[in-house]
Amino acid sequence: MAFESASSGISFPVAGIAIAVISSFINGSTFVLQKKGILRSRDRGGSYLRDVVWWSGTGSMIIGQFGNFLAYNVAPAVIVTPLGALGVLFGAVLASWVLKEHLNILGKLGCLLCCCGSVVLIIHAPKAEAVMSRLELEERLSDPVFVIYSLLVVLLLITLIVWIAPAHGTSNIMVYVAICSLLGSFTVPSSKGLGLVAQDVFSEMPSSSRALALFLGLLGTLSVSVLIQFFFINKALESFSSNMFEAMYYVTFTSTVILASALLFKEWTALTLTDSLAMLCGLTTVCVGVILLRISQEALITWKKKESQEKID
Repeated sequence: MAFESASSGISFPVAGIAIAVISSFINGSTFVLQKKGILRSRDRGGSYLRDVVWWSGTGSMIIGQFGNFLAYNVAPAVIVTPLGALGVLFGAVLASWVLKEHLNILGKLGCLLCCCGSVVLIIHAPKAEAVMSRLELEERLSDPVFVIYSLLVVLLLITLIVWIAPAHGTSNIMVYVAICSLLGSFTVPSSKGLGLVAQDVFSEMPSSSRALALFLGLLGTLSVSVLIQFFFINKALESFSSNMFEAMYYVTFTSTVILASALLFKEWTALTLTDSLAMLCGLTTVCVGVILLRISQEALITWKKKESQEKID
């Protein structure tokens, strides 16, 4: 469904935007509900895997991601992705009500700057050239620049998961944020690729063995990436504020997806000076927002330690 502008003839993807907005609100509730389930199970001394609230958050995540998948297929990513900021803001409001996680003034300002900076980054990011065939997708995936980038991301993920996360994950929120965000370099391109390759796999009878192999490879990459993300998201929620994690996760996830798409679809070749400066401003805004969130987190930890010490005394 699209609204055709009579004066300009521009197709406006109403359905895609509506789906994206609804999905953003659903995604915004995900971390809050999962965090609530973790806290409830901790109070009972059991596993959060047996908590109905945690499972409702998990169900929200599945529905929200399916909604995002639909939105990306009926509307341009440059329109859909910025709407994800609505989920961050909704999650912050919901967390203050359900979890009593009240951000101080620096935390609120940091959350707002992260959302605004991310939207600027997305709007001025170079637009992808449409990939219309499986052969073209295979050509892009085998590009040396993208292959080297993918290998570097895998090595960085192994380092973070095997060595850094066990030692510093529970004390530094950026460890879990980095792991979950870097996996976005694989989840989003895999999702887009699956939609394209599926046409060849299911429309041809019998299907091409090459197309089937690519389909299974993308499906396996997507499944592994999502499962690892899911695990470390819950690890982060066990130790950190849900609204703070969601804001940082949205920023870094968006940035890694933009970078991966720029390399895969060679979007950087179309980057103009104006867009480069705008993206630099957006990145600076995001960095300031993340710094403010970190300061807010440290202030909250200090306050909790002081409060606990006063109760002991």
